[in-house]
Amino acid sequence: MLISLPVSTRAADTQSASDILQELRSFREMGSVLYVAAHPDDENTRLIAYLSRGRGYRTGYLSITRGDGGQNLIGPELGSELGVVRTQELLAARRIDGGQQFFTRALDFGFSKDYRETFRIWDRQQVLADVVRVIREFQPDVIITRFSTEPGNTHGHHTASAILALEAFKLAGDTNAFPDQLHDLKPWQAKRILWNGFPRGFGGRGTDSGTNTPPGLQLDIGGYNPLLGESYGEIAAKSRSMHKSQGFGSVGTRGNATETFQLLAGTPATNDILDGVDTSWSSFPGGSDWMEGDVEEIIAHFNPQNPAASVPALLALRKRLADLPAGSVIDYKRRQLDHILQGCLGLYVETSIPVAEAVPGEILKMRHSVMVRTDFPVRWTAVRYPAGGDELVTGPNLDGYVADLKPNQAAVRESLRTLPANTPLSQPYWLREEGTIGMFRVDDPSLIGRPENPPSFPVEFVFEIDGQTLIIPDEPVQVIGDRVKGEIRQRLEVIPPVSLNFPEDLALFAPGTAKPVVVEITSARAGATGSLHLDAPADWKVTPASYAFSLTNYDELARFTFTITAPPNTTTGKILATADIDGKSYHNRHVEIHHDHIPSILLQPPAQFKALSINLATRGHQIGYLPGAGDSVADCLQRMGYAVTLLTGADLTANRLHNFDAVVIGIRAFNTRTDLSQNLPGLFAYVEAGGNVIVQYNTSDGLQNTRLAPYNLKLSHDRVTDETAAMTLLVPDHPAFTTPNRIVPADFDGWVQERGLYFANEWDDHFTPLLACNDPDEPPRKGSLLVAHYGKGYFVYTGLSFFRELPDGVPGAYRLFANLISLGK
Repeated sequence: MLISLPVSTRAADTQSASDILQELRSFREMGSVLYVAAHPDDENTRLIAYLSRGRGYRTGYLSITRGDGGQNLIGPELGSELGVVRTQELLAARRIDGGQQFFTRALDFGFSKDYRETFRIWDRQQVLADVVRVIREFQPDVIITRFSTEPGNTHGHHTASAILALEAFKLAGDTNAFPDQLHDLKPWQAKRILWNGFPRGFGGRGTDSGTNTPPGLQLDIGGYNPLLGESYGEIAAKSRSMHKSQGFGSVGTRGNATETFQLLAGTPATNDILDGVDTSWSSFPGGSDWMEGDVEEIIAHFNPQNPAASVPALLALRKRLADLPAGSVIDYKRRQLDHILQGCLGLYVETSIPVAEAVPGEILKMRHSVMVRTDFPVRWTAVRYPAGGDELVTGPNLDGYVADLKPNQAAVRESLRTLPANTPLSQPYWLREEGTIGMFRVDDPSLIGRPENPPSFPVEFVFEIDGQTLIIPDEPVQVIGDRVKGEIRQRLEVIPPVSLNFPEDLALFAPGTAKPVVVEITSARAGATGSLHLDAPADWKVTPASYAFSLTNYDELARFTFTITAPPNTTTGKILATADIDGKSYHNRHVEIHHDHIPSILLQPPAQFKALSINLATRGHQIGYLPGAGDSVADCLQRMGYAVTLLTGADLTANRLHNFDAVVIGIRAFNTRTDLSQNLPGLFAYVEAGGNVIVQYNTSDGLQNTRLAPYNLKLSHDRVTDETAAMTLLVPDHPAFTTPNRIVPADFDGWVQERGLYFANEWDDHFTPLLACNDPDEPPRKGSLLVAHYGKGYFVYTGLSFFRELPDGVPGAYRLFANLISLGK
């Protein structure tokens, strides 16, 4: 089911009395709002907190993308890995502000200046279908966009998200629109769609459209929730602060806070965004005033010292709710009422496993624990496994197991169950198949819209309470006690018997030459035997054809060396490692991502190696690299044959640096490092004595020091997002274009995502701009690559996105960067 209650970070959810009362008030309300924007962190968390926590409405956030094309302030993850991190950040935010999270299949391909470019890269009809699907499933009374449908000084994805929301608003109720969805869903027409514009002066966006639109409907959302002990501005700040990879930590606000709304389509509103919407239970077939009256009675008599006293009334309400016809909203309310009932009973369930990883076909040893922390009679009647799997436990079958629970006394049953052999390996569903530059491929329509995968092996606890059956969903988790972090819970992940890895996922070959390439294979279980081979394009030669392997122990690592010979021409080859075991083929790497504010993430992408046949000349050998926000450029320099030494700010002295042929500054170092600004005199002295410094892009906002160079240099928001934009060599005979590699416009073919970002827009005359490029309908931008003589040395600032191009194996990026390092040699 697409719609679910907010997910807890722990499988065994617990509720305080104030949580229960808060959810009872939400159960009473039938209003619903869907917020739509383009990326993680675009949502108005204060409005979501107000609508969900304050007014009790079902409130969803539909993020068109997962933020894969952004930058990362907290780690090296980019691309699909960053998208998974930002997905989890959104889920963490929703656990705080009470909203529900949705996505489409659109891929964030990077900054887009124009919505028309966005629609050329996204499959517009697919994304529109996804928005319609979410509307039909969620059934919002009102839809709100964060951005205007009119183009303005903003991201093209932003404008596109609003255009899609408006189109979907009109189509979701049309039976002729996307009829394939109507096998499982019903048409749905929201009352209105509104644009929630930015306040003037917010980030320089004004009303976002750049026009002087009238103020429209205004709503004060700056209230205080005594049950939670916080204002909605305080809740929103905690929610927004989960977007740590974007650097959006926020400070809470208190007091009045006005939001403005413009009507885009539908019935106008005068006093409130839900004007004219019947938010009572009588608006649903079979619902009536008795439902609200019963809920009001339960709320009025709720005793926080004894929540179980409400159980008889909740059970009576539950029986009457069962008579209403099924539907996505009523089904949600049923699950919500069950969650309230579980909280009032103090009913705790947990399925623990010794290890959080399992191979398909092997036995899961599960420990099912239950405790009721009130004296209301509860009978535990069964544990069920919707995914199947053979039951291997001896003695009473859990389906027939009955236990009358005693207050504060744990009831435990152990079960051995096979994990079905056809269980898919754990991998975010949108990354299982290769998509396009603008779209993820999702073959199962039931997954579209979901924020993450459903449990790999779902579990259901079945209870009998005063003649009614209560089913509580669960999933197996490993419970870890960490001496610093305390309790850590890791959900079951399905893995192959071995994982594969290339220690170096990219190598540079001179055309026609051969290199040894190492493949690592690690056993996930003892006794893994099989054969290992590489699948390569026809023009790349691999020897030997295969290796046999036998791994005796768990976590045993073996390395095998293949010789790969490049073709005689410049080309790129993708090479896939494959392990064949018992008639099955496995290609997966094992990638773990850990950040303290989100659950641990396991990715199992294909183990691929990129081989680049390239004519590349280099000069110099010793490189100093000062890391910034996180990139893999230093690794790429080592692949080019350089010896790379990682530096700190304290190393930036002329004496320490004088042996380096070049010093390279990592991306956003001037934004993130606190030890750089005070050490700039030593860096500049190194240049003056004949050194060579290359500074990669920094954002113009949040600089630790406005001085970036020995001469005046100012950054802007200028960027060129069209990765195919024509590149003009302004000084073709400059050493950066001639030595030791001759750079020509063809060297800019095959660039990915963009040309560059945060170009300089003001510079001293000592700087020479070397390149000009521009997006359509814009003037040429000349601040992407600037070179200055300073004393005997060179100082370079570049906004070209080498941090993307080098790891992706773009030949021209390697040739140009080698030239920059060679300046003065």
